[in-house]
Amino acid sequence: MKPLFPDVSVNGRTIPVSQIAAEAQNHRAPAGKPGLAWRLAARSLVIRELLLQEAERRGLDAEPNLDGMGRRETESEAMIRELTEIEIKPRLPTPDDLRNFYNAHPEQFRAPSVYEASHILVAAPESDLERRDRAREHAAELLDLLKSDETAFGRMAKKHSACASAANGGSLGQLSEGDLAPEFEAALELLAPGQIGDMLVETRYGFHLVRLDARARGDVLPFESVRERIAETLEKASWASAGRDFIQRLVDRADISGIDMAGSRSREFSP
Repeated sequence: MKPLFPDVSVNGRTIPVSQIAAEAQNHRAPAGKPGLAWRLAARSLVIRELLLQEAERRGLDAEPNLDGMGRRETESEAMIRELTEIEIKPRLPTPDDLRNFYNAHPEQFRAPSVYEASHILVAAPESDLERRDRAREHAAELLDLLKSDETAFGRMAKKHSACASAANGGSLGQLSEGDLAPEFEAALELLAPGQIGDMLVETRYGFHLVRLDARARGDVLPFESVRERIAETLEKASWASAGRDFIQRLVDRADISGIDMAGSRSREFSP
């Protein structure tokens, strides 16, 4: 019978299936696709083996260091680290690179928006599907009533909302990006100040009727205040690209069996 997962070898050196299985615990895969985690683990170990063999070929003998967690490197890890320090040289970004990146991606450097919002929460735990259905129906009825009389929002919040904000007519006060559930925040982004959402917002807490009371868009931060962050981002990207190129050269000249390394260049050395 053909084995589920074949042996993997790199230039005649076998990577044990048990080692790949252990490494696979570090790789997520969609439900029903356990083979994907195995392939990702096998590729990762093949790349590690290629780096180690190249370090051995060059006769590198690095002294193990302590890592960021206070753990001492193994000899193999130290050799691979020295190899990458020698071989992978990121291109330092120029002042023009920094400025061009800033101009091309202004939204990345915008200060968080500030909201004032109100809601009516019809609560229902995710685990109780029957209660969840009833809550959805009740929230939909409230939304229909609001569509005919938007001025009733505060009164309805006080009467029907399961949130402590009900005492304030549903007002959540001033909020920054990240303070709210992602679904709630996404709904607010679609509204103009004073507007009530025409769709229910479902979160793990239940169903929300939402109103955006005010929004203050954050300003784009000055270039000088984000200059170092941009430089770090571009340097990491350059290092990752150089690392992928180096890995691909090792893959191209190696004798690898048991795993298809196509596409490995784009999967490793992420910034």
